Amino acid sequence: MKVITVSLYTQQPLLATSFQGDPNSDISYSYIPGSMIRGGVIGRYLKQHGLQELDLDNDEVKRLFFDANSTKYLNAYLLSNECNRTLPIVRSWFKEKDAELNDELPEIRIFDFGIEQSDELDNPKFIGEGFCIKKSDSITLYKEKRRINIHNQRDRKQGRSTQIKRNPQTNQLQGEGEIFRYEAIDRQQTFQAVIICSNDTDANFLMELLQKSEDIWLGGSRTAGYGHIKISNVKLSTNWDEVHISPDTRIESDCFTVTLLSDLILRDEWGQYAIIPPSACNKNPAPLTQEIEKILGMGTKLQYIRSYASSTLVGGFNRKWGLPLPQVAAFAAGSVFVFEQLDITPDAIRDIEARGIGERRNEGFGRVAINWLDKSRYRVHLPSKNSKDKPELQEDFSHTLAAQMAERLLD
Repeated sequence: MKVITVSLYTQQPLLATSFQGDPNSDISYSYIPGSMIRGGVIGRYLKQHGLQELDLDNDEVKRLFFDANSTKYLNAYLLSNECNRTLPIVRSWFKEKDAELNDELPEIRIFDFGIEQSDELDNPKFIGEGFCIKKSDSITLYKEKRRINIHNQRDRKQGRSTQIKRNPQTNQLQGEGEIFRYEAIDRQQTFQAVIICSNDTDANFLMELLQKSEDIWLGGSRTAGYGHIKISNVKLSTNWDEVHISPDTRIESDCFTVTLLSDLILRDEWGQYAIIPPSACNKNPAPLTQEIEKILGMGTKLQYIRSYASSTLVGGFNRKWGLPLPQVAAFAAGSVFVFEQLDITPDAIRDIEARGIGERRNEGFGRVAINWLDKSRYRVHLPSKNSKDKPELQEDFSHTLAAQMAERLLD
């Protein structure tokens, strides 16, 4: 397995639209979806070969872009201060309801109810959405920065909005002037994307495409000042691990846990998309249980204990069609499923984590971590502030001018 890691720096706000908000607003995901990264690579592939569209019967095209067993484009998550790819916050982590991280309270305790359901919390509350870096019993929380812009629809020729009138014959509104809102990922943030390849040839070819130019445009509203991304730190690795912990240290555990590192799409036995969590009451195993048992093989039977899960809607937009993709229900990233202890080998953990589970794995869905979390409580804090982000005033004149500006603002 060959793994390409690449840093993506947002030069402009990025709009990766999710299914949130009202019809007059577009709210971005908190990450850059793998399908969007794949689309950017496809654009470079077409340009290099002088093509207008992909030949879907071509074996190379299938292998590079559509075969989940050959190439996978994982979601790009925030890059930590230590230049590591963060992961979604786990949904079994709970804190005291009133405990909030701030300057006065730089560290709090959280409990992992997936390991042990502690009664030390009077009012337990999920710690919230975001990303994290886990090191032993310490967790650093990260949150993406967002930008909200208000846009006004206008006439292309006149360069301004026109009065809205109702056509008496068709009873339809005519004219522009509708107000809509974009909530996008803000500029000047770095994400790390990962591309998993099955062989050296494909990995080297994709690296060549990524290194063609450091500038790439992703997401929606590119002509309106969105989507400019700078590519850097394109590296090839053979021993990459998504949770930064060797499988050799995860085989001895009191229980068998499955943590979702991205959204998971599954179908039930009738072929319908399903978000049925495992349960001890079900006569038939849930789709998730069946999928894992099938991958592990050898007559494996999982005995359910508990789970902390959430659901979401996933979709997308096909730029070739000019149409949105069908909406599909899925388990949300960070969901945790706990089963009774299971004898498992390091190679089995590597196989299931490298392969993933469910559908659309080539777009970053179905990423899992096996026996990742092993402690019932953690110390949680925010990342240290990066002094490089603050401008330095090196001249006396600059100090004086800044002081005058501050005084005028306070007057």
